[in-house]
Amino acid sequence: MRIKVDENIGAVGVGLLRERGHDVASVYDQGLSGCTDDRLFEICTAENRTLITLDRDFGHVTRFPPERGAGIVILELGGSASLQLLRNRLNDFLAITSSRSVNGGLWIVEPGRVRVRLKKDSE
Repeated sequence: MRIKVDENIGAVGVGLLRERGHDVASVYDQGLSGCTDDRLFEICTAENRTLITLDRDFGHVTRFPPERGAGIVILELGGSASLQLLRNRLNDFLAITSSRSVNGGLWIVEPGRVRVRLKKDSE
């Protein structure tokens, strides 16, 4: 899978995804730190990369329509952020991608569940 990780994911997330064989580009490594959400979404769309982020703003599907690209994944860490919680959410996400594509969807990966929003034909 071609993935772009937002700057809030960090090196631990990048490493875990690369260890699993994914083509990962990070906002930080590409010199995009501090770019606007709109610009990041456009770059992900142009590069056909799934965006993985902690930023809930990407859940606004009218502003960031996931069907325009390879999808958006928002990791919810719960009340407190830690590297272990980040690993757990990434592992939850990766477990599901073995049988289902994120392409064009919005996935919100929470403790104990994954919510998936796909574009409906009528939208």
